[in-house]
Amino acid sequence: MQASLEQHQGNTASRHSGSGKLADNVVHFSRVLRRAGLKTGPGDAADAINAIEAIGLGCRDEFHAALSAVFVRRREDQPVFDEAFELFWRSRDLVGKMIALMSPKAADNREKGKPKPGNSRVADALTKSPASSQAKKEMPELDVDARLTASSREMLKRMDFAQMSAAELAMARREIARLVTPFGEYPTRRFEPAASASRIDPRATMRYAMRSGGGLILPRYRRRRKLPPPLVVLADISGSMSQYTRVFLHFLHALSERRQRVHIFLFGTRLTNVTRYLRRRDPDEAVSACADAVPDWSGGTRIGATLGEFNRLWSRRVLGQGAVVLLITDGLEREGVKELEREADRLHRSCRRLVWLNPLLRFDGFEARARGVRAILPHVDELRPVHNLQSVADLAQALSGDISRSGDPRRFLTSGATA
Repeated sequence: MQASLEQHQGNTASRHSGSGKLADNVVHFSRVLRRAGLKTGPGDAADAINAIEAIGLGCRDEFHAALSAVFVRRREDQPVFDEAFELFWRSRDLVGKMIALMSPKAADNREKGKPKPGNSRVADALTKSPASSQAKKEMPELDVDARLTASSREMLKRMDFAQMSAAELAMARREIARLVTPFGEYPTRRFEPAASASRIDPRATMRYAMRSGGGLILPRYRRRRKLPPPLVVLADISGSMSQYTRVFLHFLHALSERRQRVHIFLFGTRLTNVTRYLRRRDPDEAVSACADAVPDWSGGTRIGATLGEFNRLWSRRVLGQGAVVLLITDGLEREGVKELEREADRLHRSCRRLVWLNPLLRFDGFEARARGVRAILPHVDELRPVHNLQSVADLAQALSGDISRSGDPRRFLTSGATA
């Protein structure tokens, strides 16, 4: 399918040979966008060439607007298109490059900026050559070849999402799709129609009898509607927790696409609601928007004060109907331990289930010695690690109703009291 599309695009470029090398570059740019994840085809390349011929080669902004109008169909594809446009249609200042290569350079100690959304996918699409893919197709197929399967899967489970390439990110998304399983459903006070004779619905029975004039009355039944509980996430984005929270945001993005009533809050020295930012389709754009919306990313932390702010301003809005709360923090609170203990107890009593995700559990010799850890520990239902894909898989299984003793926090209470 890929080869047929590229052959058709080549035929399209040959029909527009009057435009010189510009038509070939537009076709190649269309292939790069398709590798980066945009839904483009041979007809889009022909439309782009016709649009350029209609407007003429004017300024760069008009050229960008013409190609964007043809290739971009979804709002979440716009950042990926902008990044690909900047990399593909940049100027070829060869003289300036030669002078820069021959000139002495000083060490660049400036702080590097954050990568733009879609940068890894566009870079991987530009570096991917058709010759390498053709060589892979010509290799003979092996029925059973599991030499590198286990090792690559284990490396993927320990790899940071922010450091993945486009191919690895696609593999991680498939793994996350397998991890995100349905949550346990609980009965509500609402009713829904039922086929079995569980409970008679008088209103539906009379409404159905009126259709036949009341001559025949057949009973209708109803049952309590079951829904998954709301999920509320309180994630720490201080300096010691920012990398783990960034990884977990990808899991929350996939979770928000598959179920409703998911509320995400990030806190450092203040509390920020980022629920609407994670509802964007592109995961890179969603995580980047969350980082831009939080003014204190990778700063200090005040766990007790932020939990108090959540209990005061947001608990009645989002903790209804037996919500499940995920608290992601290392618990290293030095000041306000009494306030932290009081607010953690109030949060525990306001929700159905409080799960504490602590990346410090990746160490085998973890003990509850810190005062902040000892203040939170008695008020949580489960204590689990969150530092790689395997820990996220264990969390998804636990949230689906499979509660195991591995998350019991009481195993650390004895060691914490002894310490």
